[in-house]
Amino acid sequence: MRQSVIAERVCLISHILAKVFGLVGIMLVIPNAKMILNFGDVGQTAMQVSMANGGVVDIIFGIVAVSIYACRVLGWRTWLGFLIPSVLISVGSELLGTSTGFPFGDYSYLSGLGYKIGGLVPFTIPLSWFYVGLSAYLIARSGLKVAEKPTLIRHIGAIAIGALLFTSWDFALEPAMSQTAFPFWYWETPGDFFGTPYRNYAGWFGTSALFMSLAALIWGTKPIKLWRSQLVLPLIVYLSNFGFAAGLSLGDGYVIPVSLGFVLGVIPALVLWLKSSTVPTYTVDDVENAANEVAVASLKVAVK
Repeated sequence: MRQSVIAERVCLISHILAKVFGLVGIMLVIPNAKMILNFGDVGQTAMQVSMANGGVVDIIFGIVAVSIYACRVLGWRTWLGFLIPSVLISVGSELLGTSTGFPFGDYSYLSGLGYKIGGLVPFTIPLSWFYVGLSAYLIARSGLKVAEKPTLIRHIGAIAIGALLFTSWDFALEPAMSQTAFPFWYWETPGDFFGTPYRNYAGWFGTSALFMSLAALIWGTKPIKLWRSQLVLPLIVYLSNFGFAAGLSLGDGYVIPVSLGFVLGVIPALVLWLKSSTVPTYTVDDVENAANEVAVASLKVAVK
């Protein structure tokens, strides 16, 4: 257990440092690329490697950190119960989007995010949907206390708010990734909302709500109780990813999209985190199960 916690923290710190390094690199180094290219072949190689794989490293660290966390806190079956639908549905949605324009609009990916599935979608994209999506959904579930009061309304509310948090990240992400000097994707026809089509956000919300709903069905009635201290990693992951995108977008003057994402995403995430339970909560079933375990253990001791 201790080793997994250490690995989780190392990957989380590496994820954040990679975000900071990437932010500084894109905002300061890329605009002054001539200085690096003056170093000859070494400078050219460094530029090519960073531009071809610059977005991969921090995403990999994020995926590993969240996966270790999910296996340790939720259990590996619960982790797979979210990983599989989120990756399959998001990669299907992205492949459909890059091929037909539905549901996001007409767009294409450039280099910088790793190997492309089918030559269209970088493999890191569906994985980033997983780890940021899980973080957003856990924050929403815990803030609404779905485990303590598992009503249908609370389940639907957690999915809707989780999808809203996830989509709010994209308000800051889109200008940073498609409208700045170093884009990772581009729109065939720029949309009306600061270069992004409005339907893109509907696509983000619908896709994330779909895989969160499927994950909720897979999880079923399993009690997933997380208190505030256990939500620190999901909150940090959500805020650091939003902060990276916001930094790039604000650097190019996209104040309104970032502000909208902050109001609809960051503030609700913080409020939900504060509303989550501060101590472990126990249901009647937990008490009965514990009593049964004690009784069985006592019986075994008596037999011996």
